[in-house]
Amino acid sequence: MNFEFGEDQNLVRDQARGFLTDNCPPAVVRRVLEGDELYAADLWQQIVEMGWTATVIPEEYGGLGMSYLELVVIAEELGRACAPVPFSSSVYLATEAILAAGTQAQKEKWLPKLAAGEVIGTLAYVEGAGETSAASLGCSVSDGKLSGSKAVVADAQIAQVMIVAAKSDSGDGASLYIVPTDAGVSCEALNTLDPSRNHANVTFDGASAELLGNEGEGWALLESTLNRAAILFAWEQLGGAESCLEMAKEYAMGRYAFGRPIASYQAIKHKLADMYVKNTLARGNVYYGAWALNTDADELPLAAATARVGSIQAYYYAAKENIQTHGGMGYTWEFDCQFYYRRSKVLALEIGSEAVWQDKLIDASAHADVA
Repeated sequence: MNFEFGEDQNLVRDQARGFLTDNCPPAVVRRVLEGDELYAADLWQQIVEMGWTATVIPEEYGGLGMSYLELVVIAEELGRACAPVPFSSSVYLATEAILAAGTQAQKEKWLPKLAAGEVIGTLAYVEGAGETSAASLGCSVSDGKLSGSKAVVADAQIAQVMIVAAKSDSGDGASLYIVPTDAGVSCEALNTLDPSRNHANVTFDGASAELLGNEGEGWALLESTLNRAAILFAWEQLGGAESCLEMAKEYAMGRYAFGRPIASYQAIKHKLADMYVKNTLARGNVYYGAWALNTDADELPLAAATARVGSIQAYYYAAKENIQTHGGMGYTWEFDCQFYYRRSKVLALEIGSEAVWQDKLIDASAHADVA
């Protein structure tokens, strides 16, 4: 049985890696990190022209109609390059939610725009410290108008449309809404550990809101969307972890101390070996996730939690040990190690912390055992 990617996926991977090597070098990441740009708009436009935002959107809605196997390898390469673009918010979250629950009219309206990059989307559901639940939601909709606030929304200042969770009096206590950001939406920029990714607190004051999916079934839809996104985030995190390992190895092979490469010292060997082991374990988990996502398997919640926890752990460890391998210089602003450390910490919280996903892993494992 062959568990490797096929020729089509490997071709997409090679093209993506070559494109990002040429168009997203560390200088681009540093430019956004140190400057006033919310994201690398020039790089984003090139990504749109490559068709990546349209990867899994059906052809009838202006997409390429490819599989999730192509999308996960793109996600991995974006993580490898630490790309400062709103790809995850728009593709993993907003597009997935509309694909899953949108009416025919909603799909015809939004999916072609998301595919063509005319619109950038995001998801807003967190409202404060701690884990958000359907019962704790404060946002509400009355007569098609949304009021309330959301916290730490990724790419909030960039997005033209948000998928927002608001409380409901029926069903599971929540509903999802499609909310354009052109009126009744204000953002307060946040300073996070990774300034190359935009985050903001959002306030809704009578913003137009259109129901997405069935009334009162929003939390189940949100959980499904987050599970699917978790696998895509996991691939992005794995790409970043692999980059860290490559950076650490290259530096260790070329850095000499006492007349020999530091890679020859046992302490450095152990660091690199441990990074490799964690990355390899994470890769096994994200392969499982890719299969579950592409086949819409019943065990997708289990695969998502497994991939998410493994990739969070691998990325943080690799980013931390990459800095340590570079020694005192790795800690300085001039070195590029910081990009991956910053991104690893931010992505670890993007759709719920490691602790949240560990709880989901326990629940999904228990349900799998019962089944």
